[in-house]
Amino acid sequence: MSDEKGRRIQVPKEFTQGQLETQTEMLQRKQRPNKLFIGVPKEIMQQENRIALVPSSVQTLIGNGHRVVVEAGAGEKSSFSDHDYSEAGADIAYSAEQVYKADIIIKVAPPTLEEVELMHPNQILISPLQLPIISGDYINALRKKRVIALAMEYIKDEADTFPVVRIMSEMAGLSAMLTAAELLTYNRGGSGLLLGGISGVPSAKVVILGAGIVAEYATRVALGLGAEVRIFDNNIYKLKRLQNQVGRQLFTSAMNPVYLERELVTADVVIGAVHAKTGRTPVIVSEEQITKMKSGSVIIDVSIDQGGCFATSEVTTLNNPTFIKHEVIHYCVPNIASRVPKTASTAVSNILTPILLKAGSTASIEHLLFNNHGLRHGVYTYKGCLCNEYLGERFEIKFTDLDLLITSNW
Repeated sequence: MSDEKGRRIQVPKEFTQGQLETQTEMLQRKQRPNKLFIGVPKEIMQQENRIALVPSSVQTLIGNGHRVVVEAGAGEKSSFSDHDYSEAGADIAYSAEQVYKADIIIKVAPPTLEEVELMHPNQILISPLQLPIISGDYINALRKKRVIALAMEYIKDEADTFPVVRIMSEMAGLSAMLTAAELLTYNRGGSGLLLGGISGVPSAKVVILGAGIVAEYATRVALGLGAEVRIFDNNIYKLKRLQNQVGRQLFTSAMNPVYLERELVTADVVIGAVHAKTGRTPVIVSEEQITKMKSGSVIIDVSIDQGGCFATSEVTTLNNPTFIKHEVIHYCVPNIASRVPKTASTAVSNILTPILLKAGSTASIEHLLFNNHGLRHGVYTYKGCLCNEYLGERFEIKFTDLDLLITSNW
């Protein structure tokens, strides 16, 4: 190298050394698996007997390097002792405050406002939403804490179905029909009718609204007991699928108001099994139609956790599960699966465990949200923002699209 007068200028070696040598290839470094810190608090909501993770799932998570803390006594109502969890490798906490220090909180009932106060920013909450019992104050409390909240019932799997809803629906369908048979008895306030009938005596008529999983399992039980079944749904494909699954021809119909009212008037049991993909379940049966039903007949609203599909439905509890309106017995328990908490807990745990394991292998649940549309579908609050349009309209809170929020963070 030379200057303007042609004199040679010495260039330091550090500026030229290595320029013609092979350069090291820069490869994307694989992210190391993130070790999750999971908390399972004791449910304090009345008559909630389930727990989100059973000992076998805890053992699997801990075997993959994650940490799980379980509040003392959390599994007792599901027949899982503290000793079972301790043997599985979980830490046993003797206060809710200890559990809520975890990065991920998993519950089978929505947290109370007092529990939300124990939460911290960027904490992940996985629990049901249960529309009838939440309030604007609850949503704002989560926003204030900047919690990432996922509703179990709105999480989708790779087949674009709702796995938690499906497994709970199987139990709800079985349990609903057995409950209806019991409520028809004279001692429980019913008309004293045997659901299946006997020789020479007609069986009871069961009307089922919706042709999903609840309807399928309720139909199986009703037919097994000998009842007469009528099924209504506007999705003809679902009606065909149900008949194929049950393996016999059934009385099916679209939600024609004329046909529906005709069957309601003579029905002994009506089961509401309509699921909304987002927001509230539509009201299918009006109060006027209910006034025309037989005295002592039974309504079981399985859709009550999404608001209910009967105009007269009101949330009840397992302690006081029924009320009578227009001489019709109403059963509107949102956590109907809590009647069989051991089975229900194992079912939910089996669904959540693979999600948690996948999150651990992909750095975090936040990273998993970015790449998993089905999991994103369950998010309703994200770091101070409300991400569910229905909740925004219902509680008059500003709604922000989750895809925009996540994209801006990556």
